[in-house]
Amino acid sequence: MAGAGSSGKFAFNQIRKPPSGSVLYEEHLKSTNKPHIADFAGYLMPLWYSSISAEHRAVRQTAGLFDCTHMGVLEVIGPTAAEFLNAVTTNEINNISIGGAQYGYILDAGGDVLDDIIIYKRAENKFIMVVNAANEPKIKEWLKKLINDNVIIDIDNPDRKLEYKPVIRDMRDTGSGSDCRVDIALQGPASINILSTLVNREVQSRIENLISFHFAEAIIADIECIISRTGYTGGKIGFELFVHPENAPQLWRRLLQNGESFGLLACGLGARDSLRIEAGLPLYGHELAGPFNISPFEAGYGWAVKLEKDFFIGKAAMQAKAKTYDMKVVRVELPGEKGIRPVRQNDATLDSTGKCLGWVLSCAKTGEKQSALCFMNRAVKENDAVGVYYLARSQSQIANGRKEQVEKNAVLEADIVGRVVSRFAKF
Repeated sequence: MAGAGSSGKFAFNQIRKPPSGSVLYEEHLKSTNKPHIADFAGYLMPLWYSSISAEHRAVRQTAGLFDCTHMGVLEVIGPTAAEFLNAVTTNEINNISIGGAQYGYILDAGGDVLDDIIIYKRAENKFIMVVNAANEPKIKEWLKKLINDNVIIDIDNPDRKLEYKPVIRDMRDTGSGSDCRVDIALQGPASINILSTLVNREVQSRIENLISFHFAEAIIADIECIISRTGYTGGKIGFELFVHPENAPQLWRRLLQNGESFGLLACGLGARDSLRIEAGLPLYGHELAGPFNISPFEAGYGWAVKLEKDFFIGKAAMQAKAKTYDMKVVRVELPGEKGIRPVRQNDATLDSTGKCLGWVLSCAKTGEKQSALCFMNRAVKENDAVGVYYLARSQSQIANGRKEQVEKNAVLEADIVGRVVSRFAKF
């Protein structure tokens, strides 16, 4: 099912199962605006309720509520939990204080990104690791093999093993213990006001004083909750609320009820994607790993890879990548008025002479423009003009000479022209 050869590459063949509803699935079906449901990472999830544009706008102007209960939530606990996580992830775990959170990566010994994660420190040697839903089975298998010494962690020393053996528990599994958690995200400038209607003054003060990547444990609407100042929309204000799966529907309903007067909308995966693209945030398989095997350095997150650490799995490969990478993820704004053809993944990106310097990774319509994340030459800089060549979308277009794929350095005529903007947006 899974393993790592002498190259240090971790091979995992995930078994596909029929999709199942999240713990909030029944709540979605009750919605006045019937959501468009689709299979995402093995879960039946709403793509949108009203419209992607309305939900996107709500998050930027008021607030949006997202079902993130499909995300993996793992507890890592024990006397050597910190040492284990410091060896398994790229960032410096010892920099996290109790009540703090940290973004980082899990790599295999060959340096491939297995997932990007957030780690929360609840107490000394008591952590929560949140992983992407699509990668959860792979990460659980990887961690299991690390604990059991069944995988290579150092190519230069294949016999090396991790001496740290914490206990790892799936916190979404209600059979694993009483302290179980799933994630609901409340994002947007009105988030604090909405939460304030559901807590006492002491908790309200704690929430208002939370800074980015910090959390508090408190009661919201009579429900025990971890309230984290984190999110995936790029806005200044937003929270992720970790609650027991059995309490998630009640909290979801209370938030929507109390948030209605503040303009809160339930949001689907469509807005989640357009918001993160507009902000410049990566999605695993697109701006991380994926067909181009994009590294944290190429994605713009080299700061989350601490090469000064004595050891972490994949360090040697990251040291080499830091010195040699010649491509990077850039954010591009393109025209998006009515009648303009949408840009799609893999469309070619061109410089002002028409030379192909890379490809589109993700794109979304945001207002009267299109926001795209592209993989291009490292020399590309902010304000540079970027042309896009639309790949063929049909057999008739192919017959008329439009290309199905474009190689780097090919020279073509751009169909649409935009410009490079800052790597990350500020709202």
